[in-house]
Amino acid sequence: MKINYRKIKENEYQFLEEMLYEALFVPKGQPKFPKSIIEHPEIKKYVESWNQKKDDLAVVAINENELVGAIWGRKFQADESGYGYVDESTPEISMAVKNEYRNKGIGKELLKQIEMEYSRIGIEKISLSVDKLNPAKGLYERSGYRLYKEQETSITMIKDLASK
Repeated sequence: MKINYRKIKENEYQFLEEMLYEALFVPKGQPKFPKSIIEHPEIKKYVESWNQKKDDLAVVAINENELVGAIWGRKFQADESGYGYVDESTPEISMAVKNEYRNKGIGKELLKQIEMEYSRIGIEKISLSVDKLNPAKGLYERSGYRLYKEQETSITMIKDLASK
């Protein structure tokens, strides 16, 4: 298996919706969310009108010709803040990898790719939100993300890119 990484193409933006659904953490033994959940405004805003906002950035992972994962980031205004909101100058990232491709280093590489891309355009830090029970939390910690804020079931993490 040879995974390649590149910026998303315009005709692939719909893949972000698929990955947004995959990014929603469901604890073991709990029923999955209905697919319609990604139509909720507080969720849909992560991919809606993709690439229309300054600094929208997405990288995809590809195995042969199949899209198998994506990481994307977007800045939000204070009045539309997302789950991992820090401030208006910090993009909040989201990531998902198709189930059968997980635990193969793809998420780690996607993180590196988006950090590199944001660093290149002068972004100094990025944030994310992760459920406390989500195994991906360990990946983020190992990748240099640190606790910014704790909520009931989730935490907001932040990474400084300027120090890279």
